[in-house]
Amino acid sequence: MIFLETKNVVKQYSGHLALDKVNIQVPEKKIFGLLGPNGAGKTTLIRIINRITAPDSGEVFFNNRPMEKNDIYNIGYLPEERGLYKKMKVGEQAVYLAQLKGLPAKEAEKRLRTWFGKFGIADWWNKKLEELSKGMQQKVQFIITVVHDPDLLIFDEPFSGFDPLNTELLKNEILELKERGKTIIFSTHNMASVEEICDEIALINRSRVVLNGSVDEIRARYKNHIFRVQVANETLLADDALCEVVDRQPGDDAHLFRVKNRAAIPNSAFLSALLQQNEIVAFEEEMPSMHDIFIQSVER
Repeated sequence: MIFLETKNVVKQYSGHLALDKVNIQVPEKKIFGLLGPNGAGKTTLIRIINRITAPDSGEVFFNNRPMEKNDIYNIGYLPEERGLYKKMKVGEQAVYLAQLKGLPAKEAEKRLRTWFGKFGIADWWNKKLEELSKGMQQKVQFIITVVHDPDLLIFDEPFSGFDPLNTELLKNEILELKERGKTIIFSTHNMASVEEICDEIALINRSRVVLNGSVDEIRARYKNHIFRVQVANETLLADDALCEVVDRQPGDDAHLFRVKNRAAIPNSAFLSALLQQNEIVAFEEEMPSMHDIFIQSVER
């Protein structure tokens, strides 16, 4: 089921076409990666979804109907440019911002104190934001994004500035939110994170969607039929029409070869052909990384 959809969304600023008939479909209860180089139009699209700005033409559908003004109360948005008040006490402004999303003050404080404890920052409730490290400030911003329990969460570069330990903490929280049935839009330049947590993606380049689909399907679509094959014999024996040795790495007991399936026959048939002349120790297909796919798609 599609939870959020944009249809032919167009946005132009002073002669610059930011979005050109952009169509995306964000599936319910999944993590959807919104990708693209700087200036591609991602932030503009996110601002339209949040009703910060309006499209020149096109429509946004929320939960299978045209989006309405009050739907913003069912969205949590963590922007790339963080925007908390440095001189204001952490707990005070967190309660205030939660109220803006529709939570009563007492309920907001109750939920926030639970989240602060979970993130190990309970002692900072009465501190000014400027007294916190950048990582702690970002934890506060994340908590404020999710505290009103919205069905749609939009995270724009959520791991920016985090050390590996806190990145793992936040990643696990995002995955837990997905398990709780939340729909998540995840915008990032970190392609390793995309492979780890995203179910589907859309890649925007020069104002248009140039690639979309499930992560697994896209990686399969871009595969180049290269395999890592380990054999017990000194060299890999195979018909040149079937197999091209790309490179090799000798070992103590087995030899590792990177080979190309020239005939592009099914993997099982390719392995069977190799087994006729070789003692195979290991056989694995190399799948392209999302990083490589991103570069190829944008350059093309």
